[in-house]
Amino acid sequence: MAAFRDLEEVSQGLLRLLGANRAEAQQRRVLERHEQMVQRLLETQDGAEQQLGEILAMEKEVAQNLLDVKEQAHQGGAELQQLEAELQKAGEEDARLKGSLLQLTRELEELKEMEADLERQEREVDEDTTVTIPSAVYVAQLYRQVSKIEWDYECDPGMIKGIHHGPSIAQPVHLDGTQLSSKFISDYLWSMVDTKW
Repeated sequence: MAAFRDLEEVSQGLLRLLGANRAEAQQRRVLERHEQMVQRLLETQDGAEQQLGEILAMEKEVAQNLLDVKEQAHQGGAELQQLEAELQKAGEEDARLKGSLLQLTRELEELKEMEADLERQEREVDEDTTVTIPSAVYVAQLYRQVSKIEWDYECDPGMIKGIHHGPSIAQPVHLDGTQLSSKFISDYLWSMVDTKW
């Protein structure tokens, strides 16, 4: 603004000089001063244009930075939502797994109780077996020694088969338990036994 005022003053001075018809030396000085003013004006204009270009570049950079920050904020918001959804999913999975773990723990306790009960029953059966089986085995062996009958345990149910090893020859035993009474079968088998001891 000051440069324009100076230019205006110089122009008015020139007009006064021309109007007053002064000496040539004064005219030269005024023209030199006018030239200096124009030069200053051009330099000021160049400086202003350069500063304006720098300001525009800075504004552009600030605007780009602002856009970048907004984009990062948007991406951060999206990532935050995704993380919150994953956290919620993980919480639900954790609750489900805790429920499964609790159920499995209960089942494990039940299985341990069943195992303890089975072990107790097994001990009871072992105790009963130790007493019963040897006596049953003894009776079966004694009966075989006395009767000298070798039984066929692979015959059909209800059939009684075997071989009686008598005093002279072996004799097959083949009885149908479904058609004969238990008393008849017992009497028949005991009749084969040699009672002359």
